[in-house]
Amino acid sequence: MAETIPGLFLRQAAHLAHQPLFFVKRQGSYQPITWQEACEDVEALSYFLLHQQVAPGDRVVILSENRPEWAIADLAIQSVGAWTVPLYPSLLAHDIETICRDCQPVLGIASNADQVSKLLEISQRITSLRSVIALDAGPQPHPQRLEWAHVLAQGREQAPTLRDQLTQRRNRIQPTDIATLIYTSGTTGEPKGVMLSHRNFLSNVEACLQVIPVSSADLHLSFLPLCHVFERMAGWYLMLSAGAAVAYAENMETISANMLEVHPTVMLGVPRFFEKLYARIQGGLRQAPPLKRRLVEWAIRVGRSSAAADPTRPLPLSLSLQRAIADRLVYHKLKEKLGGRLRFFVSGGAALSKDIGEFFYSIGVTILEGYGLTETSPVIAVNQLPRPRFGSVGHVVDGVEVQIADDGEILTRGPHIMQGYYQKPEATAAVMMDGWFHTGDIGHLDRDGYLCITDRKKDLIKTAGGKFIAPQKLEGLFITDPAISQVFVYGEKQPYCVALIVPNVDQLRRYAQEQEIAGRSLQELARNPLVLEWYWNRIQAKQTGLASFEQVKKIALLDQEFSQASGELTPTLKAKRNVIAQKYASLLQRLYDTSG
Repeated sequence: MAETIPGLFLRQAAHLAHQPLFFVKRQGSYQPITWQEACEDVEALSYFLLHQQVAPGDRVVILSENRPEWAIADLAIQSVGAWTVPLYPSLLAHDIETICRDCQPVLGIASNADQVSKLLEISQRITSLRSVIALDAGPQPHPQRLEWAHVLAQGREQAPTLRDQLTQRRNRIQPTDIATLIYTSGTTGEPKGVMLSHRNFLSNVEACLQVIPVSSADLHLSFLPLCHVFERMAGWYLMLSAGAAVAYAENMETISANMLEVHPTVMLGVPRFFEKLYARIQGGLRQAPPLKRRLVEWAIRVGRSSAAADPTRPLPLSLSLQRAIADRLVYHKLKEKLGGRLRFFVSGGAALSKDIGEFFYSIGVTILEGYGLTETSPVIAVNQLPRPRFGSVGHVVDGVEVQIADDGEILTRGPHIMQGYYQKPEATAAVMMDGWFHTGDIGHLDRDGYLCITDRKKDLIKTAGGKFIAPQKLEGLFITDPAISQVFVYGEKQPYCVALIVPNVDQLRRYAQEQEIAGRSLQELARNPLVLEWYWNRIQAKQTGLASFEQVKKIALLDQEFSQASGELTPTLKAKRNVIAQKYASLLQRLYDTSG
């Protein structure tokens, strides 16, 4: 059998049969699911799909939160040569219908009653969608609704008659065949279906395993959505290839508690996750007793000195000794709050603030920032242990080529590049030229070969004075202030840049109480001149060293966070810049009103 994702899984399952593959919380505690048990369910679902006449190239959508059944369904769909089409559970029925109208799925798999109802609702208009498999049992009868347990039971009944057919179907799958169709989250327009092959993913897995030390001894706590390519490759296929186990967090609110329960050794995160963790640590530090606060501040200084040292040389002896002491007195206790066994985080999906990366390294928690896109399967470059270079996304991984265009755009080619956008040849041709994929990102390779990302090409602000400014650079600078929760920088075709600031509510209320500022609601505080002045002074302190044309000249405070529900963030928590600019157009315009 040619090396495919199902082929890799079968090989690993035979070798690791009785070891845990998944951990899932049931009845109050995490329970293991072995490789053998998972393999039996994959086989059963594969037989059911064959019995339902799911053909090679057919599309099957998965609309579910992270759970073992998601991964099992993914493997079964690919085992019969069909394409997995993952959908974000947060999508509304209208958005799901748009995607399904494009890809015409024959079957849907959904987690709970809410997700099932979305697919059943659109099935009246998407006639290709024959039935929906519900992962959670429910009382709602519907002629198109099938229960997961019943589906697996039917599949096992069909095994004797379909075993040879499944073997033949698997053997016919080629590495260049499509494994999945992933719709981009769409920060600037309608999502496009990215076609990724088995070879795309597995070449990326192999390259990443050479520089990210994951093995069968590791346990990954998964909380980023599996429908996103970053978690799909690094949090599922890479773990599968390494023989590592995967535990699923209950939800975003329980991550801290789940870390203490499963004691992960590796985790993936997006910058927003680390920003919130950073703010929580900083808040706790400010409330600590003076002696403890001074000790932690000393440990942070030691860590920052370590991070600033030349990564190509060993640490000086004195600094190495100080770091060992800091680890015993400070870092070790912080690591215990992360489960006690965490070796490193991996960050992707957006740019990580250099200051935040250095801060976590300074307290003994390493974040390996990487870079890639859905279209590149996804990893192009990633930092490595023992000492990453913060402010960069690391070295380009093996088998991947990168070159920088004359305008600074990052171009790449290799086995990781997508097969194209589904049914969109013109859109494919617009990003694929002479074999090179045009990423749309601006960056450069430093003298040591580290790739550094400046900004998205389409996000660069061109002021009325003709100056180009990278908003994400400024936003990354401001977000390290513990009093700031979110920030949006604007300035396209304007004389200067301005910023919309979402306050950290706890920090704001604490300041208001200390200063005896009247106003109980966030709305009242956000409009208080003293509060605005406090934030302006904090922004000014962060802008020291920036060129005058880069600096934000005015700010406004918002009384609500940017959110996915309001359409301002993608499912991976990246800002939809055009949506935010349009929603707050009148407020932004007032910041340019010279009369006030």
